[in-house]
Amino acid sequence: MSHKISPLAAVDPRAEIGDNVEIGPFCVVGPHVRIGDGTRLENNVTLKGYVVVGEGNHFHPGCVIGGEPQDISYRGSDTQVQIGSHNIFRESVTVNRGTEKDSGITIVGSHGYFMAGSHIAHDCVVGDHVIIANATLLGGHVHVADHASLSGNVAVHHFASVGSFSFVSGLSRVLHDVPPYMLVEGLPSRPRCINVVALKRNGFSAETINALADAHRLLYRAKVGLDHAREILRSNGKLCPQVNHLLSFIQNQTEGRHGRSRDVRRAA
Repeated sequence: MSHKISPLAAVDPRAEIGDNVEIGPFCVVGPHVRIGDGTRLENNVTLKGYVVVGEGNHFHPGCVIGGEPQDISYRGSDTQVQIGSHNIFRESVTVNRGTEKDSGITIVGSHGYFMAGSHIAHDCVVGDHVIIANATLLGGHVHVADHASLSGNVAVHHFASVGSFSFVSGLSRVLHDVPPYMLVEGLPSRPRCINVVALKRNGFSAETINALADAHRLLYRAKVGLDHAREILRSNGKLCPQVNHLLSFIQNQTEGRHGRSRDVRRAA
């Protein structure tokens, strides 16, 4: 096993360090940390608590991963952070451990890009290929689906869900679930149009994009209601899998409290 650890780093001998791992000066790695092959920690990175990091991740200076959850109900149990592979964490990103009131695990997927000062709170679940820009804050128990993008200085309310291939514009206040394939913006945020740039970049067909655009028009411009919109889309042959996914997401959203489907779980 080969790795490069600065003599100025504090790495507990019980930590599990993979091959070709680089740990820079003034880093702190706790005893319950596992770091996958090829991961790089620049200077002043802290991994503490029960943290599992996959392969090929890059942590820039000042990151703190695995800090205690900022939840007054937390009682010091061995909750966790699990991180996938090939993520980039820029300067001063923080990811907190989970709590006993949820699964006890904060999860970050793979191939993500988390920009300076962004925060992933306790019990969040972040999917693959997610981009979170500078100073954006995820409250506790937030779920972010694959290929979602959040611009800078966004604040996401706890228990909210952000759908796949969605985009949240900068300075937005996300109080409600963000539907998949939509671009949302505002204080509070509202769906403004479909996220056509991401859909084209990810190979969605013109027919699918047009069907999603029709769904957006019916739901958020004409405001015909979910059931009526479904019937119109069905009669026009527009009920493709992506539109069905959007409609199901919105159905769950309307059944939650304050437009957050996962608040049903909290109420229970």
